[in-house]
Amino acid sequence: MKTTVTIEGMSCEHCVKHVKEALEAINGVKSAKVSLKDKRAVVDHRGDVTLESIKASIAEAGYEAIG
Repeated sequence: MKTTVTIEGMSCEHCVKHVKEALEAINGVKSAKVSLKDKRAVVDHRGDVTLESIKASIAEAGYEAIG
């Protein structure tokens, strides 16, 4: 299953790495592709991973996830 979210607040590749690591730390996430240019992340995960948990992980990393 794949979920795409828009991320506000990233300004550099360090931000991208920080968000990627936060997302991949979620139990059930297989991988995360984070794009600074597109301001989004595509998260490949099991079906039991919720959008809310993805957004919460991004928020805990210091960024805002939109939809």
